[in-house]
Amino acid sequence: MGAAVAGEHPRRDRAAGGVLSLIEVRVPDEQEGTKAVVRAWLKAVGDAVAENDPLVELETDKVTQEVPAPAAGVLAEILLDTDAEAVPGALLARISTTESVRPERRAEREVEGRLAPPAEERASTSLSTNESISLQGHETRLSPSVRRACLQHGIDPRRIEGTGRNGRVTREDVDRAVESATVTSVGEPTTAQPRQSPHDIPHDRMRLAIAENMSRAVAEQPHVTAVFEADFTAVAAHKATMAAKGVKLSYTAYIVKAAAEAMTVAPAINGRWEADRIAISPTIDIGVGTALGEKGLVVPVVKDAGSLSLEQIGAKLDDLTNRARDGKLERSDVSGGSFTISNHGVSGSLLAAPIILHQGQAAILGVGKLEKRVVVRTVNGRDAMLIHPMAYVTLTIDHRVVDGHQTNAWLSRFVEILENWQQP
Repeated sequence: MGAAVAGEHPRRDRAAGGVLSLIEVRVPDEQEGTKAVVRAWLKAVGDAVAENDPLVELETDKVTQEVPAPAAGVLAEILLDTDAEAVPGALLARISTTESVRPERRAEREVEGRLAPPAEERASTSLSTNESISLQGHETRLSPSVRRACLQHGIDPRRIEGTGRNGRVTREDVDRAVESATVTSVGEPTTAQPRQSPHDIPHDRMRLAIAENMSRAVAEQPHVTAVFEADFTAVAAHKATMAAKGVKLSYTAYIVKAAAEAMTVAPAINGRWEADRIAISPTIDIGVGTALGEKGLVVPVVKDAGSLSLEQIGAKLDDLTNRARDGKLERSDVSGGSFTISNHGVSGSLLAAPIILHQGQAAILGVGKLEKRVVVRTVNGRDAMLIHPMAYVTLTIDHRVVDGHQTNAWLSRFVEILENWQQP
């Protein structure tokens, strides 16, 4: 998510007759239109914080990222509660750098139609905001979001294996514990209940965000898909030669490189729709869809791919993919893309027409499963049936930005680059 935006906000303390120095904590600006929400506060009002201490978790459909404290002091105010939308630049909290300040918090929001209980009642609950628990040898403070979830579902946080920093229990840990728990019902429900199955899968925030983005994309962007076929014989030979030299490259690296070079014949493919113009991105920043199993997918971005060599692209992809699967991507790793590749063939799909998920993009490339097929080629002036590694490639475009001529020109050049890859 990057560093929190901070600014000084002096305010007079009437009781003390002095001026307090309050540091504002704001939502980072680099959001690229992706909606973020406050997932969990990791500190409570009144807690002492050190500079760069994890302060709050923000979540989008791509990543969950901690926002650090921009300065040392005491958390004086929380302005955006859990589940609130966090737009770029929005004020999250204020940190007092004056130790004598008595922190204030704005009035608690209504929770499920009821006002939150008074402070003295909250202090008596078994899992209070300031309570710490011992988890696998770590002293870990429960965030308000985790505390509420544990109380709501009747879960003992001591039985949850924390995956956060220093073994801290996160809201995702609680959600997983709820999903895997065995639920026992006592008595019959007093009101009619929706029909449910023990195999139902509750929505998590990532799934809800993906659903929202998919619906918006189809509604706002007129999609058209063109289908070509690519022969990977030359690429396979180059890949084998490089491997023999100790340089291991994935087919995705070749695809990214070829996609970047193909932009020269149709620059608008690397553009986006604006109300008064088609804006062309000055750099070719290619996002590559990376599956995360049942948790959906993320799209880390290879920045300025047009200026990178094949080997540099390969190394960048390895780094991004490994960090994506380990849940260690930064917000900057998944923002700023101008074009996207969905290599859906790695999971066995022969043909697909992916949806353009990112509002700031005009096209998405789909690459199907690479498999050996019988093809007809001219050999010594005569037609011959040969077996070559082939894959279907699709380009889905925003028809407001580009037309069929540009789409086919781009795909033709893309396929030409792959099929004529020069050997080292």
